Amino acid sequence: MTLSSQQRAAYARDGFLALRGLIAPDEIALIRETFMAQASEGPVPGLSDMRSGSPTGNDPLARYPRMMHPHKHDDKPVGPLARRYMLDARLEPILAELFGEAPYACQSMFYFKPPGARGQDLHQDNFYLRVKPGTCLAAWIAVDDADEGNGGMMCVPGTNSLGIACPEPSDPALFFTSDHVEPPPGHEPRMMNLKAGDVLFFNGSVIHGSTPNTSADRFRRSLIFHYVPASTVEISHWYEAISFAGDKMDIAINMDGGPCGTAQPAPTGPH
Repeated sequence: MTLSSQQRAAYARDGFLALRGLIAPDEIALIRETFMAQASEGPVPGLSDMRSGSPTGNDPLARYPRMMHPHKHDDKPVGPLARRYMLDARLEPILAELFGEAPYACQSMFYFKPPGARGQDLHQDNFYLRVKPGTCLAAWIAVDDADEGNGGMMCVPGTNSLGIACPEPSDPALFFTSDHVEPPPGHEPRMMNLKAGDVLFFNGSVIHGSTPNTSADRFRRSLIFHYVPASTVEISHWYEAISFAGDKMDIAINMDGGPCGTAQPAPTGPH
């Protein structure tokens, strides 16, 4: 797929771009069914992320925490599936066009976000990935329709040119993550209103997040990948780069203190 001039201009202006219906309905159904089957007996040790927030017994995220780096779990059904879509041939040319160079994959995640789940406060991805030079890029695949009612994705247009900010504490009653980045004056979050099969691309400086899922019965599942440009020299030690040919790429570990310096601990795990 080649992006149109209008799509390239929109990405350059806003820092994000939604491509509608990129993943077919039968593929979305397979992704949904495979991850739900994997979670059918509860959180999976070594795969499910129980670090974030303070889930209690009645917290929906205690039952359905996000899954981190599923592509590394070849022994589980979600492993080969996540790796296949992380290196999907439909994504590579789009990422290459947005980066202006070859992309490498470095992370996979799956969010279940069941009814009643807290949101993810506004943040910037490259605070966690610490890609140098440049920034990372996310491909966010909607596995369910995602809107304001079930905790849809929000992006703040025009924040793609910002530096990475040191986050403030978030409100744990509303968000399962602990970091909040305040948009600059005059910049407001925009609800993306995605349909299942849509893919949202956004760069690592874009301020983004999601609202709580206030619906009675709607999950807001998503399969998410992060990528870095081939010119990347350093990255956080939580991530390993892979070419679209499946080869591991050696990239040095970023050891600096990030935008917070010593005022705030470094991220304690992958984002």
